[in-house]
Amino acid sequence: MQTLRSSSASPFGRKIKLALYVLGFADKVNVEVAKTLDPNDTLRQQNPLGKIPCLILEDGNVLYDSRVITEYLDYMAGGEKLIPAGAERFDILTKQALADGICDAAIQIVYEGRMRPEEKKHQDWVDYQQAKVDRALTAFENNLLPQVQHNSPDAAQIALACALGYLDLRFAGEWRKSYPKLVAWLDDFASSVPAYDKTKPEPGA
Repeated sequence: MQTLRSSSASPFGRKIKLALYVLGFADKVNVEVAKTLDPNDTLRQQNPLGKIPCLILEDGNVLYDSRVITEYLDYMAGGEKLIPAGAERFDILTKQALADGICDAAIQIVYEGRMRPEEKKHQDWVDYQQAKVDRALTAFENNLLPQVQHNSPDAAQIALACALGYLDLRFAGEWRKSYPKLVAWLDDFASSVPAYDKTKPEPGA
């Protein structure tokens, strides 16, 4: 059986968990918690970057990061389930990258708050990352992704839903005050894709 190294709170790990459910692979992959800050965790041997998620295949090969794993799962499902072919493919991949960028910037803000002593925190850096989040959310608000049809989200829709979920988790949903169209979009996603609730981070994550 394949093994997914991840954590409950990781938006990138949630992307893969969601994809597994959508593609019908959830019972074929064992999810194993990884502790990214623990030097004794085998994660650093599995992925030299020490980052999650990573997918350990049955032959021992390891895939990372989330975009590569998404491509692999789509391939294993026969293709064009999460990522279409042709010119549309690049639109989906670009929007997936934009949603992933929200997570990258948000995680930087979280780490700044957690890992630096109070006297060394750099507000300019936090503002720089927050501006990335704000611009990306505005781009999605002004150019909404299509609503999910028949529990069949694409890679960009999955990535955006997980990014918004991470903002809910770590920033108390502050984004919701400024992006009403995205709020409605996420509500529709959650009602159309049951796995969104199944993959919610555990309490206290």
